[in-house]
Amino acid sequence: MPTLDYHLAYATGITSDFSINSDPRCTHIRPKPSLKKRLLCLAGIFGLIGTITQPESASTYFKTETPIAKAGLLANIGPNGVDSSGAKSGIVIASPNINDPNYLNTWVRDSSVTSGRDPYLFGQIVNFTAAEAELQQTTNPSGTVFTGGLGEPKFDIDGTAFTGSWGRPQRDGPALRSTTWIAYANWLLRLGNHTIVADVLWPVIKLDLDYVATWWNQTTFDLWEEVRSSSFFTSAVQHRALREGAALAAQLGQNTSADTYTTQATNILCFLQSYWNPTGGYITANTGGGRSGKDSNTILASIHTWDIDAGCDAATFQPCSDKALSNLKVYVDSFRSLYPINQGISASSAVAVGRYPEDTYTGKPQPSFGNPWYLSTFAVAEQLYDAILTWESVGFIEVTDVSLDFFRQFQPSIRTGRYFELENEFWDIIRAVKSFADGFVEVAAKYTPSDGSLAEQFDRQTGAPTSARDLTWSYASALTAGDSFSGIKPASWGAKGLVVPSTCTPFPGPTASVTFDVRAFTRFGENIYLTGSVDGLEIWSANDALLLSPEFYPIWTITLNLPASTYIEYKYIRKIDGRVQWESDPNNKFTTPEHGNITLHDEWR
Repeated sequence: MPTLDYHLAYATGITSDFSINSDPRCTHIRPKPSLKKRLLCLAGIFGLIGTITQPESASTYFKTETPIAKAGLLANIGPNGVDSSGAKSGIVIASPNINDPNYLNTWVRDSSVTSGRDPYLFGQIVNFTAAEAELQQTTNPSGTVFTGGLGEPKFDIDGTAFTGSWGRPQRDGPALRSTTWIAYANWLLRLGNHTIVADVLWPVIKLDLDYVATWWNQTTFDLWEEVRSSSFFTSAVQHRALREGAALAAQLGQNTSADTYTTQATNILCFLQSYWNPTGGYITANTGGGRSGKDSNTILASIHTWDIDAGCDAATFQPCSDKALSNLKVYVDSFRSLYPINQGISASSAVAVGRYPEDTYTGKPQPSFGNPWYLSTFAVAEQLYDAILTWESVGFIEVTDVSLDFFRQFQPSIRTGRYFELENEFWDIIRAVKSFADGFVEVAAKYTPSDGSLAEQFDRQTGAPTSARDLTWSYASALTAGDSFSGIKPASWGAKGLVVPSTCTPFPGPTASVTFDVRAFTRFGENIYLTGSVDGLEIWSANDALLLSPEFYPIWTITLNLPASTYIEYKYIRKIDGRVQWESDPNNKFTTPEHGNITLHDEWR
């Protein structure tokens, strides 16, 4: 049985014709070198790693960084990854960092986006599947597998529930996880393993897809875990998951599920159009939050839903669509004067970018001015590489009024219209966009330390790596950007030829009738209100809390339709003359029924 040393060495391109532990050229590292440091040393011996901080080109960087990123990613996968001590088999840790910030947890989202397109990394899917199937069944603060628990964003690395306060729910996780599993299922089907897919994979895929189909139109925390509203990234990956889920369901003879997923995917496609800001020329990342809406969320959505067969379709915001390109320019331009390390760079060149311009998160306890992120910077390059591959596939580039400003960065005199591959203008545009894309890789490369490790952020002033070290998503983003740079195209997920309905159909999901009764004695002018953990209870808002009726005083009552089969926490509030008094701890808790009605009888505490 090959050892972990062998597997990690293989991932960095080193053969097993030597001893990793004993090579004299790597024994000088002090203190006692970790396996990962020995691997990086040996990779340098074999000419795989050069000076990372000043690469000659994007090509040079990917050649040197790819084996390091693979090793870094594998180091974060339990149980034997060198940085994942204590993690169960198949558990992907976000980062081994435990202080400022503590990222020693596993996120469903982050774990699901790290498989990349590399066959060796894809081989980790068996352990990933087993681990994630157990997490599906793990009761957590969001509920059980049937009462909202699939929206739980993260778990402890031993596979148990994380019970601390957090931004819940996050509804992108089930969509991304099902997409990863569907890719695995389609691969197995091509090999003729129908039974494994039908009996083992389909049940866990169906759990996630049913969750997405039921709850996509409920609010969620965004992928940065800060804003609760509807979020473009979440909606986009949910749409993709349901489309390819419907195709898999039909292939397995699950026609009822296929019809349900197709119906809700069509509803999401219609809803997706509402994120577009035609005045600003960009995609608004979230429907709430009070920010500008210019956000890496939208770039990540475009690359995670790329389907080359769809061409430059604007309805699904494909990377080369006029809306996605306009959005990219507006997003990038919002950082040009924001970071000191971007000063002096021309308005048509690549710059360091972060999550969103209003960001204050640095990974430290006290908020400050936000920093550039490696994964955000790689994502811009990846979208541009995806766009180039698509243009070359369809054989033309179309410049519209929407995308005109994007193209005028490179050719100020360019006009709207189509430029075909037999024309010089086509290749002039390709070269210009390729150079622009390479620039973002070279920005990330400039601030990558000499050992090739990738943290979460790099400092806005100095470019030094900061926040969580060895971030799994940073490594994955380097790998997927490198794949697109190399011309690797993922399989189609069904985005081609989709038509946006003329009228959107709202889908609130199944509900149950809940009556809240609380015995509370009040003074004249004092009223009792209700708020809680779901949209229907105004998400813990004292200002928007729901007024109960005193008709049966001292019983105050209200009847509401709330999401069915959902774990809910709530509290009552007293209000008089502008003063607010919350009911004492702990929160009241219950799970709504699958259908029908329920009455809750409480006493004011």
